[in-house]
Amino acid sequence: MSGRDFVENPNRGFIVPIGGAEEKYRDPAILREFVERCGGKKARIAIIPTASRLEETGRKYVELFEELGVREATNLPFKTRQDCDRDDWLKVLRNADGVFLTGGNQLKLSTTLGGTKVGRTLRERNAAGMHIAGTSAGAAYLSEHMIAYGDEGSSPRADMVQMAPGLGLTNTVLVDQHFRQRDRLGRLLTALAYNPFAIGVGLDEDTAAFISPEDTLEVVGTGAITIVDPSQLSYSSMDSAKRHDPVCLINVRLHILIGGGRFNTQTRIATAPEEARQRR
Repeated sequence: MSGRDFVENPNRGFIVPIGGAEEKYRDPAILREFVERCGGKKARIAIIPTASRLEETGRKYVELFEELGVREATNLPFKTRQDCDRDDWLKVLRNADGVFLTGGNQLKLSTTLGGTKVGRTLRERNAAGMHIAGTSAGAAYLSEHMIAYGDEGSSPRADMVQMAPGLGLTNTVLVDQHFRQRDRLGRLLTALAYNPFAIGVGLDEDTAAFISPEDTLEVVGTGAITIVDPSQLSYSSMDSAKRHDPVCLINVRLHILIGGGRFNTQTRIATAPEEARQRR
């Protein structure tokens, strides 16, 4: 299956990867936009802080969403795979309008939620219209293929990144977070070089990609999103590269989008903020 083969579902909810360190107090534009998508004051939001090692993470987001005026915000601290069988918490997920996955360690998400009723419920509910957002580690986990960890640097190298299965809400994009702040262009390029079927989405901090059911990505936040489109890739040396070797990639397209900018993952067309406003 290629990125373009992913079946479009007009009933699907938004998928919202956030680059981490989103503004939470002065002008929480990303969280506010997510709440509006979920129904505003009528919204029921479930928070999954599994990736975090801090006990207060889930409670903090409950307070943040309550301050934004949602009808209900519930903390679901799935710590073990056994927790993922709890009927009371699964009921909250099934009734939620939106789910928010916090930051931390994305492997904690994949090893705790992968193959459980929670993972299946999240996919089923998103397909039926529930919106799902994730920040930092939560953002990395949303797609079918997940960057588990990797090295910093701008140039791709053969052993620069380790991949793992993600939640599987989409296979159209491959997400990396804290992008500019942690110099992660090289590892995103390396991940795409393994199999250039997807689109790379590098998210700066306090920046989100609101991916619609029609697979149009819109930028919200104060930073930028780096789009790496390998669909026209004409040459890659990944198959012959040895450990630590740099990787040659020819004919990769790159876009830098800021707030209001858009990218259609099916047509591969990028739109500047001014153009996007004129087309509305």
